[in-house]
Amino acid sequence: MDNFFKDTPDFKFHLEHPIVQKIVKLKERNFEESEHYDYAPLNHEDAIDTYEKILEIVGEICAQTIAKNAEGVDIEGPHIENNEVIYAKGTTADYKALYDAGLIGMALPRKYGGLNFPLLPYVMAAEMVARADAGFANIWGLQDCAETIYEFGSEEQRDKYLPRFNRDGVTAAMVLTEPDAGSDLQSVKLKATFNQEKNIWVLNGVKRFITNGDADLCLVLARSEENTLDARGLSMFIYDRTNHAVEVRHLEKKLGIKGSPTCELVFKNAPAELVGKERFGLIKYVMALMNSARLGVGAQSVGIADAAYREALKYAEERAQFGKFIVKFPAVYEMLTNMKVRLDALRSLLYETTRFVDIFKVYEEVLRDGTLESDERNEMKNYSKLANVFTPLIKLIASEECNRMAYDSLQIHGGTGFMQDFPIERIYRDARITSIYEGTTQLQAVAAIKGVTTGVFLEQIKQYDNEVIDSNSVIKEKLQKMTANYELASQKVIDVNNSEYLDFHARRLVEMAGNIIMGYLLVLNSQRDEKFTKSAKLFVNLVSSENNERFDYIDNFDIENLELYRSTGEEILQELEIE
Repeated sequence: MDNFFKDTPDFKFHLEHPIVQKIVKLKERNFEESEHYDYAPLNHEDAIDTYEKILEIVGEICAQTIAKNAEGVDIEGPHIENNEVIYAKGTTADYKALYDAGLIGMALPRKYGGLNFPLLPYVMAAEMVARADAGFANIWGLQDCAETIYEFGSEEQRDKYLPRFNRDGVTAAMVLTEPDAGSDLQSVKLKATFNQEKNIWVLNGVKRFITNGDADLCLVLARSEENTLDARGLSMFIYDRTNHAVEVRHLEKKLGIKGSPTCELVFKNAPAELVGKERFGLIKYVMALMNSARLGVGAQSVGIADAAYREALKYAEERAQFGKFIVKFPAVYEMLTNMKVRLDALRSLLYETTRFVDIFKVYEEVLRDGTLESDERNEMKNYSKLANVFTPLIKLIASEECNRMAYDSLQIHGGTGFMQDFPIERIYRDARITSIYEGTTQLQAVAAIKGVTTGVFLEQIKQYDNEVIDSNSVIKEKLQKMTANYELASQKVIDVNNSEYLDFHARRLVEMAGNIIMGYLLVLNSQRDEKFTKSAKLFVNLVSSENNERFDYIDNFDIENLELYRSTGEEILQELEIE
C-alpha cells in the first residue's frame, strides 16, 4: 500500500536530529501533561513514536485519498453558490479524511483539542499534503491561523475559537491583500470602526486574492486608526463567517492550484473582534503570521519538488527511445541526479529552518507562562535571529528550485508532459505560484539580506564548518573556498554603503549563502547517515560553479552600471507613455 511517510525515510532521519530532544522536552514541559491526558507522551521516545504514527496516518491519507483526488479537483475546481464557496467534491473528501483522523489544529495545545505537536512533524505533514495536491495544501495549511489566535488572542478568544478547529473542522483564511495593496500591506485601506453603541468593531471594504477567502474563521488586516496611511494605523481582527456580512464577489480563474479558491471579498458592516492591541496588526501579528506562512510555502515547495522528481524518474524508467530506456541517457540521468541532490538539500534546509523556529517558539511559550534562565534567554535570542533570516531563505530557495525541478521534470517527459495525460502538467502549473505568493522571491531576498549584512549566515556557516569531521576534508575545503568568495562579495557590496546597490545584489548574495549552508547541511547529514554522502559531493560540485558565476558578476560589476539599469527602466516607461 502506498504511503507518503513510509516511502520517504528522510522524515525519520530529520526527526532524529540531536536538537529535536530539546524541542520536545520544552514543548512537553518535561512531559507533565501525561498526568492529565492519556494520549500525551511519557518521554522523548514516546513522543517521537507518536509523531511517526500520526505522520504515517497522514502519509496514507495523502497517498490513498488526496493524491487520487488531485486530478479531479484540478478539473472541477470550486464555485460560488448562494454567496458561498463550494469546494470540488475531491477537496471536501480530502478535508473530511484529515478531519476524521483528528488532524485539524494538530499543533494546538491539548486543552484546545490539539495534539501539541512541535512545528517539525507538522511541517512534515504539510510537505506530504503538498506532494499529493499543492492546491489542497493551502486549505489544510491555513490552520496556521489558529496558531496566531493562540499566540496573540485573549484567553476568551482562545477558548471560543481554538476548540472549533479539531472539534468542528473549521477552515481558516488570512485576509490581508487588497486591489491596491498586494505586497505593500501598509497601504491596506479596509476600514475598521468601533461601534460604541453596540460595543463592537465593524469592517467595511474590499479584499482581493484571498486564499480560501470564504473560510469559517478569517484573520483580517484592517485600518483602525483614522487619518493614518502607514503600518501604525493597522490592526488585526477575527471575522466569523456565521455573521453572514461578507459578499464573495468573485473567484479568480488561475493558472494552477485550482482546487484552492482565491476570492474577492466585500465586507459590509461585518462584525469582528480585535486581536491583541490596536496598531500592532501589521508590525507584529501579521508579520508573525506571514513568517509561519512562508515556512508553509517552503514545505509546499519541497512537496511539489518531490512530486516532480518522482514523476520524472518514473517516466524515465518506463519510456524507451532508440532501443533503450531514456534513464540510461547521460542527458537524462544528469537531470534526474541533480533533481535528487537538490531535493535532499532543500529538505535539509527546510527542517533546519523548522528546528530554529521550533526552539524560538517553544521558548516564547515558556516565557509567556513563566520565566527563563539567562542562558535560555540568550539561546532564545539566537534562535530568533536564525529563524528570522532562514525563513525567507527557505521560502526563496525552495520556491525557485521547485519551479526549476517541475520544469526539468516536464522536459524529461517531452511532448507527453505538455499534455494533460500525466500529473506533471498540473504539477508544473501548481509550482509557479510558490515564488509569488506570501511575498515574491524578490521580497524574500530583501528580507533575507539581513542575514548577510548582520553576519548571521556567515556565523552559522562557520559553526557548521567546525562540526565537519576530518574524513570530509576535501569537500570541506571546497565549502571553505565558497565561503571565502561569499565573504569577499558580501563585503564588497556592503562597503559601497548604497542601499539600492545592496538590494540590486541581494538575491545573488542570499543564494550564495543558501548554497553554502545546504552544502554543509548535507555533509553533516552524511556524518549521521552515509546515504547522504553522494548527494553532499554532487551538490557541492554543482553549486560551486553557480556561486562562482555569482561571485564573478559581483566582482566585475561597477556601481556605475547600476545607472544603466535604472536609465533603461526609465526609457521603457517613456516609450510606454508615448504609445
